[in-house]
Amino acid sequence: MPNKVVLLGDSVFDNSAYVSGGADVLEHLVGRLPAGWSAVMLAADGSLMKDVRLQMRRLPSDATHLVVSMGGNDALSVSDVLNSPSRSVADALLRLAEIREQFCASYLSTLDVVLAADLPTAVCSIYDVRYADPDQRRVAVTALSILNDCITRAAAERAVALIDLRVICDEDGDFVNAIEPSEKGGSKIAAAIVSFLTRDKFSGSRAEMITR
Repeated sequence: MPNKVVLLGDSVFDNSAYVSGGADVLEHLVGRLPAGWSAVMLAADGSLMKDVRLQMRRLPSDATHLVVSMGGNDALSVSDVLNSPSRSVADALLRLAEIREQFCASYLSTLDVVLAADLPTAVCSIYDVRYADPDQRRVAVTALSILNDCITRAAAERAVALIDLRVICDEDGDFVNAIEPSEKGGSKIAAAIVSFLTRDKFSGSRAEMITR
């Protein structure tokens, strides 16, 4: 039976609009897949976690593997909290805790929708943003680590592979702007997906981390 990987989520995968005629993630992936494999893009630029549930409704019947990148746009939608005034560090942390709790619940419930397909699945962490201002970047990366904890825990609890984009896309050249992968970054992402697809043995009993 031929293998078909389906990409779900957001512009981490659907980055063709940002590479100015260069190879996007899907093109890089197709070029790296072993003979007999194919790939389908259901991910769409701007998608939130709730949109991944809709993408699952269009899952091809012959899909064999799923890779999901979600949560980045949900994080962006609540990023105004980082500029909100606060009475104390504790007060700021409580606001972040509320966001984290909502994010964790949404992420896990959406992941369960994906896992209902009963296919080998990998999820991606949210990579570190590349804001030009060093302080803005430090604040955003610190806040994202709180949400990435949700993703890491969900992967561990559901025993799925975690593709850690924070480690994979570790250079400014991996991005065309603060939040979108460049052609170089897309190549790295595609290579990590292939690492997930072609590792020696799929184990549904434990989680694993993929960093290249």
